[in-house]
Amino acid sequence: MSMLKFQRLLRRGALLLCIAPFFQCAVAGASELRIGLSGEVTSLDPHYLAAQPNLTVARHVFESLTDVDTQTRLIPGLAESWRVLDSKTWEFTLRRGVKFHDGSPLTAEDVAFSLQRPLSIQSSPGGFASYVRAIATTTVVDKRTLRVKTRYPYGALPEELNSILIVSKKAALKAGPEDFDSGRAMIGTGPYKFVRYRRGGRLELARNDDWWGLRPAWDKVTLRVVTSDPSRTAALLAGDLDVIEHVPSADIRNLKKNKKLHVMQTISWRTILLHLDQYRAQPPGVTDSNGKPLVKNPFMDLRVRKAISKAINRSAITERVMEGLAVPAANIVSPGVFGYNTELTPEAYDPEGAKRLLAEAGYPNGFRVTLAGPNNRYINDEQVLQTVAQLLTRIGIVTRVEAAPMSAFIGRARNGDTGFSLLGWGSFAADLALRSLVATPNAEKGYGTWNW
Repeated sequence: MSMLKFQRLLRRGALLLCIAPFFQCAVAGASELRIGLSGEVTSLDPHYLAAQPNLTVARHVFESLTDVDTQTRLIPGLAESWRVLDSKTWEFTLRRGVKFHDGSPLTAEDVAFSLQRPLSIQSSPGGFASYVRAIATTTVVDKRTLRVKTRYPYGALPEELNSILIVSKKAALKAGPEDFDSGRAMIGTGPYKFVRYRRGGRLELARNDDWWGLRPAWDKVTLRVVTSDPSRTAALLAGDLDVIEHVPSADIRNLKKNKKLHVMQTISWRTILLHLDQYRAQPPGVTDSNGKPLVKNPFMDLRVRKAISKAINRSAITERVMEGLAVPAANIVSPGVFGYNTELTPEAYDPEGAKRLLAEAGYPNGFRVTLAGPNNRYINDEQVLQTVAQLLTRIGIVTRVEAAPMSAFIGRARNGDTGFSLLGWGSFAADLALRSLVATPNAEKGYGTWNW
């Protein structure tokens, strides 16, 4: 795996841990790298579901026109350059000599197809169509030149196209998710080639010796799904894995003392958010103190939402639950991400102020809610859920937690079966997060894709 790809893994997770001696010999000896993933890979189709485990895998095989470095600065990807021709037209020039894994050359036809394909994906629980909705037309000028015309002046297009991975038109023209999972359509331009995949188990990749970039350090990369935190750590200590992501906070202190291991930390791109149903009169899981439906949805009242925010002790969660492996959030994106506002500060913990706001909103005795979320997706996710529930209960919002594996939780949340839930969001630009999470859902524009 190239260092570029290793850095990409690092920036998308909060924490990585590896066996240091292995890395010292692997670069020279070109051996196998075994990576333990914390989340289930639900699809290998790079345009089907925008979930981090899927993207972690896909970006070893596929690449995008533009890329970003570890500081989220835009850099060339498969496009060596791009320029603006007028207020709505962009021209991209592809790198010379880039080949797909089957030996065929990358052309502007493949790129044009890849930019249109997300719009044709059916039944996606959260796809990539929003990133290309602004595109009106794509014109192939020649094999290495593509012109993209947007529906309106749109300066964020190069950043948007970083999220669209380029597939082979020949391989993916009639392919569905099952064709990618089987490997038939897993034909990319990236540093590693698909070998085999066992759902829920492992994905095996082999080095692409024809890659246009620096020669990858490892002959083979195996990505294993190990959702259990203790099992992932145990596999590392036993030598069955060389790298793991999302190291449990409780293990960090002891692992740092192990001279055979090397811990690498950085602030993740992911922010953990609470989603409150603000569009239905009677959201599921929200009742009065006796369990009966409320006359109106309390989440629609700004004072209630402010009360919930004031009730959450972000510093305590950071220091105690996360054991120092988190930063209290004041922005929808992480520090360092484009659009992050350094002048915003986290809401101060103020339980008495929260109670006053609830009383002003007409809920002096509070109400009951069910808080849903995953128990195997983010570091200490269930502990965070339980802590939030305790904090809200103290101000009168009696909160019950429903934690489930991500595969079960995400379907319920997407279907509207939860009225109050926890979800993480990672993005390298604030406008992408705002458009997906905050904007009113609009399928035609691709807005509000994850606004539940």
